[in-house]
Formats: sequence, C-alpha cells, structure tokens
Amino acid sequence: MYQQQWEHLLHSTHPSIHPSIHPSTHPSIHPSTHPSVHPSIHPSSSSYPAKGIPGAPGACPIGVQATVGGPPWRHRQFMAPAMSAPPSADYAGPSAPPASMFDNMPGYEGTLVGEGDGFLLPPLSAAPPPQPEPRPEQSNWNIPSITEDTARDAFALFAASKCCYSSAPAKEGIITDMEAFNTYRYRLETFTESRSTKWTLKPYSGQTVDAFAQPPPAPWDVPAKTPRFFHNDKEVISVPYTSSVKPCHDCVGMGRKPCKQCAGAGNKACWVCNGSGYRHTGGYCSPCMGRGRNNCSFCHGQGSSQCGSCRGNQRLLVYISLTVKWTNNIDNYVVEQSSGLQIDNLSKVSGKKLFRDSQRLAFPLMGFPDQAVVQAAQRLVSEHQAKYSRTSRILQQRQTIELIPVTKVTYTWKGKSHIYFVYGNEFKVSADNYPATCCCSIM
Repeated sequence: MYQQQWEHLLHSTHPSIHPSIHPSTHPSIHPSTHPSVHPSIHPSSSSYPAKGIPGAPGACPIGVQATVGGPPWRHRQFMAPAMSAPPSADYAGPSAPPASMFDNMPGYEGTLVGEGDGFLLPPLSAAPPPQPEPRPEQSNWNIPSITEDTARDAFALFAASKCCYSSAPAKEGIITDMEAFNTYRYRLETFTESRSTKWTLKPYSGQTVDAFAQPPPAPWDVPAKTPRFFHNDKEVISVPYTSSVKPCHDCVGMGRKPCKQCAGAGNKACWVCNGSGYRHTGGYCSPCMGRGRNNCSFCHGQGSSQCGSCRGNQRLLVYISLTVKWTNNIDNYVVEQSSGLQIDNLSKVSGKKLFRDSQRLAFPLMGFPDQAVVQAAQRLVSEHQAKYSRTSRILQQRQTIELIPVTKVTYTWKGKSHIYFVYGNEFKVSADNYPATCCCSIM
C-alpha cells in the first residue's frame, strides 16, 4: 500500500519521472537521498518549503508529510502538491469601448454608443409645408334620442348583471322623463417619424465590411419601409458604408477572458478544509486530495471563459445603426356635460363619428356648433404642430369628432322617483342609487 501511494503521488506530481527509476521499482532510490533523480523534487529546489515532522528521516517531497513508526495507514499521510492561489485582485476588463474603435463618419459626428443618444432633427425643407385644406361645413351634428324600449331593455340587462340587484325596479318602474345630452369627444392624432443613431458592436462572423467605400448617406436619406399611418412601428437599419472590423476591446482580441469566479487561477479554495489540505479531525482532506484547492467548476479548471462580447471570435463588427420610430400621438377632449354622469365613464364607450378629416397638416374646425370643441381643436392642432415638428417629421394628422349619446332617464318605483343614465353606442347604464339591493355573503 505504501508503494502504491508513492506511485500515485510521484506520478501526479512529477510525471516526467520514468517508471524505471520510480521508488516502487527501485526501493534503494529515494528522493531524499538521491536528488539527482529529479532536482525539482528536492526541497532546496522549490519555492515551497518541504513539509515534515521533526525526527523524520530526511526531507519529504513537496506537499508530502511523513511520520515514522507504526503502520503507514495510521501515521503516514500523503498530500498531493498544493495548487497556486488566485491573484489578490479580481480581473477588471475595460468598462467601455475606446474611442479609437469608432471611425469618424461624415454626417454622423457625435454618434454615441448604446441607447439614449437622442433624436436627430429632420432637415429643413426648401419648399414651404403644404397648407391645410379647409373642409366644407357639416350641418347635421346631432343624432336622435333613444326610445323608451331601448332605455328599459338596457336597464334590465344592467340589473341582471348585478348579483345583488333585484330586477323589480327595472321591470316594474315607470319611466316619467327622458332627457338627451349631446356630449362631444374631439380627438387629434399626429403621426410622426423620428430617427436616432448609435454605434453598434456585434461579433464578426464574415459580414460585409464597407466603411469608407463611399460617403454614407445622411440619416434622413437612408431609405426605410413605408409605414402604415396611425400605427406605431419601429425599424432598425444598418447605415451603409459605416461598418468596419476591430479587435475585441473586452478580451483584447484573445477571444477569452479570465474567469471571474476563480480570478483566472482555474481553482478555488476547498470548501471542506478551507485551503489547509487537512481535516480538523486529522488526516489529509480527501475532496481536494490534500491540495487545499479544487478545480473551478465555472471554467472547468481552464482559468478563462469565452468572451461574451465577441463570442470567442476575437473581432467585432462596428457600425452605425439607425432606429426609425413611427408614433401615433393622440390627444382627446371631451366636452363637459351637465347631465350628472361622471365624465370618466365616457372613456369606456364609443360614439357615432360625426366628422373625420385626415391631412398632411390638420386645419382647425369650421362651422361646428359647439364653441368649446372649436377652441379645443384650435389649441391642440397648434400644440401638436409646434411640439412634434421639433424632434420628428409629421407625416399625417387626423381629427375626429364623436357624438356620445347620453340619456338621463327618470322613473318611479314604489312611489319614489329615481334616475339612471344610458350612454354610448353600447347602451351602458350607470345607476349609483339603485333602489333594490341586498347584502350578499359567501359562505
């Protein structure tokens, strides 16, 4: 058993020792008495001091502790060579690509890396913007009121949808009055296109490189797809004639980076013995074979891992990407009405479209009977054209007027008068003080 342990120890520590001169085949040759066999196993030739116990005959090889007397399985302890500890400071790669990675492209000076680079102002057009075209006046701005049958049916459906509401008021109540309120909703949509640029880096895998083949087109001259009006969309385009190949800044062109888990050492302190190589109960630590350290499971003992920036390709494709965004900017204005219905309820229903106008630039309303709507339209059109033309290009504007029907219904039930509201094309009902409710409890 003693010879087998020596064979395993010396073979794992100094594989260059030929079996013909191994102690198992030549017992007379011992490292302590024949340092010429392999100088590196002599204590004086190593930077690590030989471990031993006073009284032991001669010096022991590196990492080997021996005691004399008694059976070897009780007094002789053998440890594999100690592994090197990781560096004291963690590896810290560059936090950002250096400025030298990005070429100076005409028309794209000041382009930043990553997000948050802001919008590019659209160029000023030499031709005057198209003037809005006034639309003819529309005389029919009203819709007829709902009938009593419609109001009664809507009230019955409302009561049936509530588990704690009795259907008696809806069935037995007598409608005494119905008053219609014309509630208008004005909506302005401004469909815009905005453009922004940024430097982009991705692993190089044989893509086309065309930097400086010719001057790149200006940001607003890069062709993009035809958008669908009044629908949000986005397209990311690689700007032609801006792509080049540069060594990866993250791994300095090596394709691999020191492992952060073991600081590039390839091993970590043994979690059982905390790096001492011994158990507190005596004897060497079996999980680490007495070395005090184990191979790093993250990098599998290699001390490095594949670079995440270049994915091991060592080079990066550097180019300018153009982001084109189409946004539908919407503002609504609802005319206050005196019916008593909360205005928030109207956002959940639709109305009858009385007017719709779509132009390159909208023209304020003309001939509308409600001056509150006319004033709101003039204000919103002016605000939209001033606001969105600063950072984007206005492609189309659309204004819509809906008439949301609101009917206040007064009815009597058991000698008392009550009210409810029927509103929207969906005939929604609001009855805050329903006269016949019960308390429901869940057992």
